[in-house]
Amino acid sequence: MSPVGLEIFLILVLVLANGFFSGSEIAIVSARKVRLEQLAKQGDRRAKLALKLAKSPNNFLSAVQIGITLIGILSGAVGGATVARRLGDFLKSIPLTAPYSDPLSLVIVVGLITYLSLVVGELVPKRVALSQPEKLACQAAPFMLWLSRATAPLVHLLSLSTEALLGLLGVNSNEESPITEEEIRVLIEQGAQAGMIEEAEQEIVERVFRLGDRPIKTLMTPRTAIAWLDVDSSWEENQVEIQQTRFSRYPVGQDSLDECLGFVRIKDILNAQWSGQPVDLRQLVQPPLFVTENARSLSVLEMFRESGTHIALITDEYGGIEGLVTLNDLIEAIVGALPKDHEREEPQIIQREDGSWLLDGLLPIDEFKDLFDKETLPNEDEGNFHTLGGFIIETLGRIPQSGDYFETEDLRLEVVDMDGIRIDKVLATSLAPPEVVREEEAEPASLEDL
Repeated sequence: MSPVGLEIFLILVLVLANGFFSGSEIAIVSARKVRLEQLAKQGDRRAKLALKLAKSPNNFLSAVQIGITLIGILSGAVGGATVARRLGDFLKSIPLTAPYSDPLSLVIVVGLITYLSLVVGELVPKRVALSQPEKLACQAAPFMLWLSRATAPLVHLLSLSTEALLGLLGVNSNEESPITEEEIRVLIEQGAQAGMIEEAEQEIVERVFRLGDRPIKTLMTPRTAIAWLDVDSSWEENQVEIQQTRFSRYPVGQDSLDECLGFVRIKDILNAQWSGQPVDLRQLVQPPLFVTENARSLSVLEMFRESGTHIALITDEYGGIEGLVTLNDLIEAIVGALPKDHEREEPQIIQREDGSWLLDGLLPIDEFKDLFDKETLPNEDEGNFHTLGGFIIETLGRIPQSGDYFETEDLRLEVVDMDGIRIDKVLATSLAPPEVVREEEAEPASLEDL
C-alpha cells in the first residue's frame, strides 16, 4: 500500500474508532436501567457490566472523552501533517492552484475529515445507538470497562476535577431524578400506540393511578342510599328491607345508623332460619370496619386486605356515618362498572344523538374531568366536592331546581332532574365556537353583488 493510501486508511480507522466511542457513550447513557437489570438477572454478564457503567458514569465518560480527544488529535496530525502536505505538493503542479496550494490543501483535508467525523464518527453511530441502546450497551460494555481500568490514573484525575467543579456549581451528579407518574403514563400510552400494550391494560393502569389520588368519599354509597337493619325493629320489618334491596351484607344499627353494631351476612341469617333458630341480629352481627372520610382509596384497599372485611363505613370528624364502601366498589374503580345479577343500573354517562351528555349527579368529579379532558375546574381548590352534583351546588351557591343551568368554559351544564334535594341528572352540552365564515367564501346577497 502506498504511503498516501496508508495515511487515508489510518484516518478512516480513526474516524470509525471515534464512531465506536460516540455510539457506545450514547448507548450506555440512554439504556434503560430497568431493562439492563432484567437482562442481568437472566444471567447476561455483559448486561451486568453495562449496568455497572451506567450507575457510575464518571469513570466511563472520562475514558470515552480521553479516547475521542486522542482520536481527534491523531486525525488532525495525520491529516494536517501528511495528507495536506502531499495534497499541497499536488496542487502546486497545477498552475491555477499553485499560488494557493498550502491553504487550499489544508481547507480541503480539514473539511473532508470534519465531514467524515460528523457523519461516520458522530451522527450515524449515535442514531444507531439510540435505536437499540440496551443491545449496543451490552456489546460495548466489556471494552469500555477495560478502557476505564487501563486509563484509571488519568480518569481518576479527570473525575476528581469534574466533581470539584460540579461542587462549585452546586450540582449533585449522583442524584438521579425519579420517574414520575406522568412519565409512566406517557410510556404506557406510547406502548399502547405501538401495540405492545393492550388498550384494556392501559385503561386499568390509568384507573389505578387515579385510585391512588381519590378520597374514599368519591366511591362510597351515600348514607341516604344505605340499606340497613335495626335491632330494635321486628324481624318482619327487617325481612321486608332485605327482600326489597337484596344485598349479601347489611349494616346493623340500633335506632340509628350512627349507632352501628356491625354487619350481618345473609347466609348467616339463612343458616339460623334453616336450623330452626330464631333470628337474633345481635348474635349474628360481625365487628364493623370504620374508615375516615379523608382516607385514600388505596389505603382502604389495604385495610380490606389486612382485616379480611370487605365492607366499611365512612365516618366524618364528628363520628357520624357518611356512607358505605365495599371491596366491589374499589374493584369497579379499577376495572370499570361490573353488571349485577339482580339489577340493571342505568349508566352514569350517556351520550345522546345530538352529541350532548346525560350525566348522573353522583358521577365522580375526576371522571367528569377525564370525560371532557379538563385538568382543573373553577372553584375546585376552594370547594369541597367530589361529585358532579357537588360541583354544580358549589358553583351556583345553592340547592338548584330542575332547569337551572350555568356555563363554564366550553360547557353548558343544566340540571334536568332532582331527587328531593339531590341532583339526579345533568345535561352537559359542548359550547363549540361559532364557525367563522371568510369574507371571500360568503355567498352573495343579491345579483348586484355578482
